[in-house]
Amino acid sequence: CLSVSVFVSLSLCLWALCLFLLLLCLPPCISCPPNCQCSDGSGLMTVHCSSKNLKEIPKDIPKDAVFLKLEANQLTHIPSHAFSGLTLLQELDLSQNTIEKLDAAAFQGLSSSLKLLDLSHNQLRSLPKEALARLKAKIRLSHNPWHCECTLQEILWEVKLDPMSVNEMACQTSVREEAIGKPLVQVLDSGANFCSSRRKTTDIAMFITMFGWFAMVITYIIHYVRQNQEDARKHLEYLKKMSSGTLAVGSAASVGLEL
Repeated sequence: CLSVSVFVSLSLCLWALCLFLLLLCLPPCISCPPNCQCSDGSGLMTVHCSSKNLKEIPKDIPKDAVFLKLEANQLTHIPSHAFSGLTLLQELDLSQNTIEKLDAAAFQGLSSSLKLLDLSHNQLRSLPKEALARLKAKIRLSHNPWHCECTLQEILWEVKLDPMSVNEMACQTSVREEAIGKPLVQVLDSGANFCSSRRKTTDIAMFITMFGWFAMVITYIIHYVRQNQEDARKHLEYLKKMSSGTLAVGSAASVGLEL
């Protein structure tokens, strides 16, 4: 009985040791968002979340993700810090959604490793300047119902547009009627400047403000001068009364002495 017990104990120990070694040899478990597929081919983590009817950016995206595919979903809004911590991300595909709004810090946390950001085929009409300010990646903004105005023009001066899709970025509405329905690049190449009207408005506002301050200063000076003149007149009348009283007292004293 003792021999059998020792044999069983040794067998269990060997099985436990084999199981432990097997677990050590297995690859680490990869956390992947629900309904998404994560693959680590050639050491480059790719997260596929395409055509999953997603309405929000999925959670638990692997931190070592290099390619993130979120196209053809139902995303309408990209909140602040939506991709924070994905410092190895090189390509982010958000095309073919219904995105209408980007928060100013939507892409904050993405490093200079990002090479491509695809926002084409969405419902964007405008962008906050800060959203794309620090990105060095090529950006696709085609096939959106853009409202062409000064802010959008200033953004285009700062970002690096994908040359393959830049001609497909058109003005659905605009502050300049002649730009409606035309490719934005074509409008800008023709010499149009969406910021000229803003500068004129700013100049007019500054002129009105300066004129208002000038009028206030002039009014104050006039009031001050008139007030001083009134005070001086009253003071002069007071001195005249004082001198008249002094003369009257002196005359009475002289009469008294003569008597």
